[in-house]
Amino acid sequence: MSAKGLLIDITRCIGCGACHDACAAEHGHPATPADTWNHESWVAVQDFGNETYVRRQCMHCEEPACASVCPVAALHKTEEGPVAYRAERCMGCRYCMVACPFGVPKYEWDKAAPLVRKCVLCEERLAEGRPTACSEACPAEATVFGERDELLREARSRIETSPDIYEPRVFGETEVGGTSVLYLGPKGFPFDRLGSLAGAGDRPLPERTPQVLSKIPMFAATTGTTLFGLFWLINRRMTVAHEEAGWKPAAAGKSDSAASKDAREERS
Repeated sequence: MSAKGLLIDITRCIGCGACHDACAAEHGHPATPADTWNHESWVAVQDFGNETYVRRQCMHCEEPACASVCPVAALHKTEEGPVAYRAERCMGCRYCMVACPFGVPKYEWDKAAPLVRKCVLCEERLAEGRPTACSEACPAEATVFGERDELLREARSRIETSPDIYEPRVFGETEVGGTSVLYLGPKGFPFDRLGSLAGAGDRPLPERTPQVLSKIPMFAATTGTTLFGLFWLINRRMTVAHEEAGWKPAAAGKSDSAASKDAREERS
């Protein structure tokens, strides 16, 4: 089965918010302004200035960092394309929020039993052979749904046809190992604003997970030794200061009054 995805053409987005409203209606979310991006609004249309509008949602990475750090497999990449979420497994550790380079997962801070929420690429609609609600609602073909390989071909075709309009780059083609949501942008568009990708390159982030975990024992040992050293140094300084002031710590088993008496006798 070919993985599905989205092609977001920023040059065609008119900022109408139809994708935002369609997502809210599909998933039973409250009505909010189009630029709202939180646990109850999984698609946001943000104004980047100069009449440039960018819709934001989960990128559905080919090798998602969020899934790689989840200790209970509440997040996982499906063959259809979505990075799906299983709320019944979630333990609320929020590791996924830290791991995601695009700042996607949102937490239900205002609920007694909070969960992590994000775009799921309308996985139920995909299972029925239907496109995502957001792509179906877009009036300008700024959001196109289809198989990822076909979307890449369409993106390259648009760049070749209109090289004076597009930045010659398909964002998401190779970034962090590739994503199921792809972007085309106008000339000079700052794609780095779409995520914290500094130093990430094209390498899938989950490949780095074992390297990070392997360093934890060394880090813990080093930190423990450092903290013990600081404790000993501070305790030694306090002991020396008290001794210089004529005070000695109470002997084990003696009351404060008995210790004070012994100290007075020694001084006399």
